[in-house]
Amino acid sequence: MSKFWSPFVQNLVPYVPGEQPKLTNLVKLNTNEHPYGPSPLALQAMREQLNDDLRLYPDPNSDRLKQAVAEYYGVRPQQVFVGNGSDEVLAHIFHGLFQHEAPLLFPDISYSFYPVYCGLYGIDFEPVPLDEHFQIRVQDYARANGGIIFPNPNAPTGCLLPLEAVEQLAAQSPDSVVVVDEAYIDFGGATAIALVDRYPNLLVTQTLSKSRALAGLRVGLAVGHPDLIEALERVKNSFNSYPIDRVAEAGAAAAFKDVAWFEQGRQAVIASRETLVAQLRERGFEVLPSAANFIFARHPEQDAAQIAAKLREKGVIVRHFKQQRIAQFLRISVGTPEQNQALIAAL
Repeated sequence: MSKFWSPFVQNLVPYVPGEQPKLTNLVKLNTNEHPYGPSPLALQAMREQLNDDLRLYPDPNSDRLKQAVAEYYGVRPQQVFVGNGSDEVLAHIFHGLFQHEAPLLFPDISYSFYPVYCGLYGIDFEPVPLDEHFQIRVQDYARANGGIIFPNPNAPTGCLLPLEAVEQLAAQSPDSVVVVDEAYIDFGGATAIALVDRYPNLLVTQTLSKSRALAGLRVGLAVGHPDLIEALERVKNSFNSYPIDRVAEAGAAAAFKDVAWFEQGRQAVIASRETLVAQLRERGFEVLPSAANFIFARHPEQDAAQIAAKLREKGVIVRHFKQQRIAQFLRISVGTPEQNQALIAAL
């Protein structure tokens, strides 16, 4: 511990992201990146921003991007918040909406950043166990809470909670904020943004890192009631008043307008996922039902850590979590057909 640290820093347990290897010849199936490139319209829009205007600050309100998001989802711009990736958006949500006396609730197997934010902001939380099939039980959340958050589809399991169950969660906790983290929703589910006008306590977050192949750009968003958005804007403007740069805003706005590219890439990933699931099941793997751009699988006769280590020796990287309930599972990102076949060959 450094003597210069603020006292709380020594007790923080930071989030550990998936490995970003420096070697270029690896088949990288560990961080759920889109296997195909970004929208050509988005790339062109970003190139057009590479000019002398970069000496000027960007729009602090990111109005162009908010308008594009609002048009795409059929909401009003004042219902949209944007930030540097959904992780920053989530950070503002934890800071601005979840600091209450009652504990925050989220699944025991979920995005591992949630407890990190709780530690950072001093938020009491209670993990809620998934059932034996790794599904969320809505009735388990029908109790006093200071907020509810969960990914949908869940991560790292990939399991989807139906929209009517999401609505039930929002309806049964009208006095606390229910956040649906939809990083992977475009690969197999219906967005809960359709519900935000009916439930003022419902907030939906999304990212351009997955289905729009812009993980390197760092753009995320939230959609909900204007009162919730105002809280996030207050936190943002007390933290970083210019979160989205000129290049990122132009690229992100254009990505929402290129529906044809989005649909083509989304459907290609879904088709590859179903093929990969079938191939793994043929080799004896148990695979959870996935609505994401990754699958969660285990083999009844082989140790997951050993499989991951031996795959790495063959140049294929997948994600292994040491958490007790899921220590025998591997999370495998859906790659190109060629990458997926390299995985199967290595197995």
